[in-house]
Amino acid sequence: MIYLILFLEFFKIGLFTIGGGFAMIPLIEEITIRYGWMTESEFFDLIGVCESTPGPIAINMATYIGSSQGGLLGSVVATLGVVLPSFIIIIIIATVMKNMTKNRFFKGFMEGVKPVIVALIMSTGFLLLLKIAGMTSDNIFNPDFIQIIIFCIITAVFFIYKKTAKKKMGSVFIIMLSAILGIVISVISEQTGIIPTI
Repeated sequence: MIYLILFLEFFKIGLFTIGGGFAMIPLIEEITIRYGWMTESEFFDLIGVCESTPGPIAINMATYIGSSQGGLLGSVVATLGVVLPSFIIIIIIATVMKNMTKNRFFKGFMEGVKPVIVALIMSTGFLLLLKIAGMTSDNIFNPDFIQIIIFCIITAVFFIYKKTAKKKMGSVFIIMLSAILGIVISVISEQTGIIPTI
């Protein structure tokens, strides 16, 4: 039964989410919490892990959640569920609708969908920012000062680098720097007790 649930839920997410992996995050969060597969805190930790590992974030999340609920078969079923809709739609577009971009209905569809894509991605970013600041789903403010310090340092480094180098900092470097900062600040916090932890 769990395999059918995993497949159907991730298939729905893959079918109805336009805008890529980040737009899927709110929907994945909703099903994981609804089924009790993980807590909100565990889910936000999962986002960090999946973003830091190779591959698309939505596929990584589906694979991890499937594995945690149904082992190897669960990971295969959940991953297949999230990937299959895109695969089918792209095959149809490539074979049947080669001139679809000139179609007025398709253009209208894309004009209607673009704002939703932006809204979904922005809502994910906003939720992550609230989580870093310490806001829980119960609207309780419980700040995690380590995460706040790391966020401020990374943001400052990002903008200073962009201003001085006249280009964006690479994502891999940002992730590695964040991980190193997390380890260093956590160790300092544990040994000195200067930074309060939750």
